[in-house]
Amino acid sequence: MSTFLYRLGRFSYRRKWTVIIGWLVVLCALGASAVTLMKPFTSTTSIPGTEAQKASDALAREFPSGSDGITGQIVFRAPKGETVTAGPAGDAIRTATARIAKTPGVESVTTPSAEAGNVSRDGRTGIGQVTFTTEQADKIAAASVKEIEAAAEQARSDGLTVALGGQAFNPVESAAGGAGEAAGMLITLIVLILVFRSLRAAVVPLAMAVVGVALGVLSLLTLTSVVDMDSTALMLAVMLGLAVGVDYALFIVSRHQTQVRDGMDPEESAGLAVGTAGSAVLFAGATVVIALAALTVVRIPFLGIMGLGAALTVVVAVVLALTLLPAVLGLLGPRIAYSRVPALRRSARRSLDKQRSGAVGAGTRWARLMDRRRWAVLLLGVVGLGVLAVPVADLRLGLSLPSTNAEAVRAKKMTDEAFGAGYSGTLVILVEGDGAKATGSAAKKIAEAAAELPDVASVAPARLSVGGNAAMVGVVPQSGPQDERTEQLLHDIRAARDGIEKSSGVEINVTGSTAVSIDVAAKLTAALPVYCLVVMGLAVLLLTLVFRSIAVPLKAAVGFLLSLGGSLGVLVAVLQWGWLSSVLGTQASPTIISFLPILLIGILFGLAMDYEVFLVSRMREEYARGKTPVAAMVDGFGHGSKVVTAAAVIMVSVFGSFIFADMQITKGMGLALAVGVLLDAFVVRMCLVPAAMSVLQHAAWWLPRFLHRALPHVDVEGEQLTRQLAPPAEAGQDKDLLASHR
Repeated sequence: MSTFLYRLGRFSYRRKWTVIIGWLVVLCALGASAVTLMKPFTSTTSIPGTEAQKASDALAREFPSGSDGITGQIVFRAPKGETVTAGPAGDAIRTATARIAKTPGVESVTTPSAEAGNVSRDGRTGIGQVTFTTEQADKIAAASVKEIEAAAEQARSDGLTVALGGQAFNPVESAAGGAGEAAGMLITLIVLILVFRSLRAAVVPLAMAVVGVALGVLSLLTLTSVVDMDSTALMLAVMLGLAVGVDYALFIVSRHQTQVRDGMDPEESAGLAVGTAGSAVLFAGATVVIALAALTVVRIPFLGIMGLGAALTVVVAVVLALTLLPAVLGLLGPRIAYSRVPALRRSARRSLDKQRSGAVGAGTRWARLMDRRRWAVLLLGVVGLGVLAVPVADLRLGLSLPSTNAEAVRAKKMTDEAFGAGYSGTLVILVEGDGAKATGSAAKKIAEAAAELPDVASVAPARLSVGGNAAMVGVVPQSGPQDERTEQLLHDIRAARDGIEKSSGVEINVTGSTAVSIDVAAKLTAALPVYCLVVMGLAVLLLTLVFRSIAVPLKAAVGFLLSLGGSLGVLVAVLQWGWLSSVLGTQASPTIISFLPILLIGILFGLAMDYEVFLVSRMREEYARGKTPVAAMVDGFGHGSKVVTAAAVIMVSVFGSFIFADMQITKGMGLALAVGVLLDAFVVRMCLVPAAMSVLQHAAWWLPRFLHRALPHVDVEGEQLTRQLAPPAEAGQDKDLLASHR
């Protein structure tokens, strides 16, 4: 493989314009297909096969609404002593709703009335529903929204308190982080300049990442024509594509620049960099792709699509690093080795002089410190990560997120105060039977049984379908949709139906947005252990193959679990408990978005294995050359730590920049990934790994004899290629310098 990549790198370098124009054609083709074929993103999350989803589909068939348009609510509150159905307040509301009904793009408007059940008990608060002709909030014309806001403002001038809420009036938040993303990219550029001591070299990885994200996004937009895709999948692809795109290019450019500075021909250096560092990039990318693609094993469609979409951007980043990157290096030629900025040029010269003089680097000094304090480091690291993981015991999953829109928050608060927290989380009992008599009787029985359960605020009378073979009963909980008591009520209703089903011969299911959310969270929670088992088994298998060791893969897996626990703990503390909410701009919520932990496992696993390979593979190489275990650890860590540190800082800055986005989902994902990489790279890989290797000594590299014979040799770093290309009896110094930067 390394020989093939070496030839590919040289070809791309030599035929640079052919490769660059080829990728430009691909970019234009994807752009044209995306514009032509793309369809709107879906806005709903469902898991086929859950009870609530099946009942929801049946409910739509039996009780068709006649409209698929998106809806919004207008909450009216009359002054004290008045009601929303009569007098001046009632007249003002009817005037407002009549004006809204004439607004272009509005299909229908309901006025608050006691018969419709949308007026509070005291009569002061009522809810009107506006149904639009479009299915998406971002498709509603701005002029229509302004006209509705003007009608609401007129009602306010008549003495009412009015707030707009619901999907239609809750503006779609931007997935981009704006200033936060710009700051993240600026930090990335600064880190790259410090690593390369050259502005032109620093720009190359950023350019690769931007091109990779553009290709990945256009591919996903094209795929929306054949699969339903949530906008979160696109955001995840952008986030991950930027991070890995910069990191993979960093590994190859760093190797190439070092070799050119040592006097190697630039074309030969590009081939060797792709054949060696590119081999590690290929393995690292494959690890991330496998971890993300494995999300399909949990059989949750929207999650599998998110995983495959993110995996696609990683594949693009790897292919670009192995083809387009050496072509761009061909444009720079020998100029990659130096900078035209005097300060950077002097800094690069000083760094090279230190290396040639044999000065001990910061990575080597750190590894020696970890060796001397190995037991203390292991104890503090494990205990510290364990403490961070304590909040995980309070982890609760759900689909609802708090809104950041002030108007929507005000509308929800008015609704909760007037109707109770459970009004927006009504549970719908669907009774399906053979004939109106049996169905109606069973619906009455389940309504009576539900009314006697704890935490029930009200139960609406059963409503029969047109054919009489279905009936629905609305149950309003006392607690909110995300409250644990509402979840218990759902279980209680399902438990109470068994006897009625047996005696009546009907089928009873519970649905509604709250029930769907609870069922989705339950299925994802059940899938977590299965997915963890899959990726952990994959980790042990792959690392056993790479390192030909039993202890190293087990250590890597344990380290991954520690960093995962710590990052999930921080996530719970910030998003559920509200810690640092004023600093990060987050809002406390009773639950965390249900698919976030399983996505975190997949992405963090892939990145953790990347860092493990880049650090420990050189340790194994030094040990195989005959060095003592501690010396091999110190030398290997010294060679790999600089690039891994830079890569981790870049990952944290890119992921961290999304914390300042508007979308709460984006904030949560950015926070989880930034903290996960921070803990895994700087606590687990930089501290616990060298300390554990120092404790294990020779046992770290033990492998049973039968596995020695059975396992193929995987040359991740391209060691054999380096030996083949090394001049036979050259000496000395240049050969040693090349090996020292390998």
